[in-house]
Amino acid sequence: MTMFENQQRDDVQNFIGTDKDTRRLYFRHQELNDKLDNAGRGCLPLSDDELVRLKHEKLQAKKQLQHRWEQWQASRHH
Repeated sequence: MTMFENQQRDDVQNFIGTDKDTRRLYFRHQELNDKLDNAGRGCLPLSDDELVRLKHEKLQAKKQLQHRWEQWQASRHH
């Protein structure tokens, strides 16, 4: 949950459970984060092109999740 480390755990769990696309996107972001961490430690050999692609995909997932989070938060305060 590093992406939402400053948020309440229950809120994050409720957010992730809102729909299957949000859940899929969240876990894909986590998977990419783990792969990039492993690559950084030298445990997962990746080409430069693959590293760039994974970083880009992770950033896109993060942006989408942040947008969904903001929409979800706004809908809860109405």
